[in-house]
Amino acid sequence: MEKIKVKIKRKAGCEDLPLPQYMSEYSSGMDIYADVDKEAAILPGEIKLISAGFYMSLPAGYEAQIRPRSGLAIKHGISIVNTPGTIDADYRGLVGIILINHGKEPFIIKRANRIAQMVIQKVTKAQIELSDELDETVRSSGGFGHSGI
Repeated sequence: MEKIKVKIKRKAGCEDLPLPQYMSEYSSGMDIYADVDKEAAILPGEIKLISAGFYMSLPAGYEAQIRPRSGLAIKHGISIVNTPGTIDADYRGLVGIILINHGKEPFIIKRANRIAQMVIQKVTKAQIELSDELDETVRSSGGFGHSGI
């Protein structure tokens, strides 16, 4: 398994929060923890930006994808609005998670709760080539639902 170095800088006042970390040997995503003062409520249908309490530096050619935690999704209807969120290699700002409550009850986030997961991926850049024709496929230009239910 390939490993790369990702530099993390804690936000001042977040020394008590765990750094992003893998929770098992074969986890692909690192858990990210909530930087809230004591607690924050997300009402049903509400969107809220929650700080993760850190800044980071990814190597060129990589991105971080921020994804929902499946346990929060199934138990409470908590997801990420722009899932997966993308953090580019040249971003150095505070990492924040845009959460939404799809559930029926208010969801309370306490300090250091695990609120998302971060997956580091290689990036491939496309070279766009304008063309008058495209290759044919069986599906061709069939729209949504074209291949069946």
